[in-house]
Amino acid sequence: MQQDWKGVGRYGTVGLEFAASVLLGLFLGQWADKKFGTHGIFTLVGLAYGFAAGARFVWRALKSANREAEAQEEADREARKKFNEHGNGKH
Repeated sequence: MQQDWKGVGRYGTVGLEFAASVLLGLFLGQWADKKFGTHGIFTLVGLAYGFAAGARFVWRALKSANREAEAQEEADREARKKFNEHGNGKH
């Protein structure tokens, strides 16, 4: 049960970090448009970079979660194997 909450803490912020990446790119793009007098070019570029950064973060979090799940499945398989080898827990 404690491990479940650890996962929520670790991966519960994925959406927030994705949104923060997009907003940061958007705001930096708007700032650059005002500074250089362009009309939305940097806003679009910043928004695209924000989406890319957010998507990359989500992808890396997903890969990490999959690795952890595979490791847990392997540990569970080993535990079941040991349990069955020892006569269902009886010696």
